[in-house]
Amino acid sequence: MRKRVRHGGRSVATVVSATAMAVALVVTLAGCGQEARGGSRYQPEGGKGATVGLAMPTKSSERWIADGENMAESFEEAGYQTDLQYADDKVENQIAQVENMITQGHALLVVAAVDGAALTNVLEQAEQQGTQVIAYDRLIMGTEHVDAYASFDNERVGRLQGQYIVDALELEQNPNETFNIELFAGSPDDNNTQFFWNGAMSALRPYMESGQLEVGSGQTRMNQATTLRWDGGTAQRRMDDLLSRHYGNAEVDAVLSPYDGISLGIISALRSSGYGGANQPYPIVTGQDAELASVKSINAGQQRQTVFKDTRKLADRAVQIADALLTGGEPEFNNTTDYDNGPKVVPAYLLDPVSIDESNTQLLVDEGYYTAGQIG
Repeated sequence: MRKRVRHGGRSVATVVSATAMAVALVVTLAGCGQEARGGSRYQPEGGKGATVGLAMPTKSSERWIADGENMAESFEEAGYQTDLQYADDKVENQIAQVENMITQGHALLVVAAVDGAALTNVLEQAEQQGTQVIAYDRLIMGTEHVDAYASFDNERVGRLQGQYIVDALELEQNPNETFNIELFAGSPDDNNTQFFWNGAMSALRPYMESGQLEVGSGQTRMNQATTLRWDGGTAQRRMDDLLSRHYGNAEVDAVLSPYDGISLGIISALRSSGYGGANQPYPIVTGQDAELASVKSINAGQQRQTVFKDTRKLADRAVQIADALLTGGEPEFNNTTDYDNGPKVVPAYLLDPVSIDESNTQLLVDEGYYTAGQIG
């Protein structure tokens, strides 16, 4: 029977036994000069039946809960045990969880980092133990000890958001009209933030440079627009400030938002400032992840767009890569050039995202992601 290990779900005897075996093997290898993968170190037993550690960043977002559950289910169906843990968006929690996974002898880790630059030291321990590492959706930076990266085409996510604004405002059809826009970016400690921003700016910047899109706040650089930990409350406070400072006698026509949780915070600030009525409709607000609250918001005429990333398919892809790594196979990658984390270019497999607005929310039902009753 397959077993899922959660938050110390192993018995004390099992942990002690596994640790003792690991120590014994390290001593043996060091004494006779044998080499495991990449050097003189203990290598956890791979293959079917091995335990895979799943280190997810938070339970505050429904997508990360779904990612963790989907991967655990897929790994177990493939014949592996899993240890699924969430870090509550705290770097120190995730470091401690990953260290514990390594100590227990997990053969492979799938890590969606809270802070992509904070895991260098702990992944050095993984390398020494022979534990393989897959970066999941968020690239882990500053370390050679990342074997693979599974994500979506993150620049395309940003392009879909930016192009949606261009099309919804009909900028090409109305070159003499000007519109007000404000820009939000993701968390500064997430490498994906730069890709989302660059993709969106590839669509928006020509119109900003021509003056057709005006940023009332003047905050046009990514470092002025970032939102730590992708927090909706932080976004709401910033949007409140932007509206009070820069839109006393003007209206905002569009808001670039990179993520649904941020979008809902923005919409809450807009509502408090009088938007959402017949005389002052909501501006165009984009998003990402097709979270249920935002899909309902789109159907209610509030948020205008989100980007659907089918995390079930991403979980399956992570399992395929892991299975190849653990059984001596060759993982399939479709991008081996673009994801440079500093010390190395990490081989990646990228999935395609899909733009969702009120015209195609039914797609989420057709794909079995939600039911018709859920999205309203």
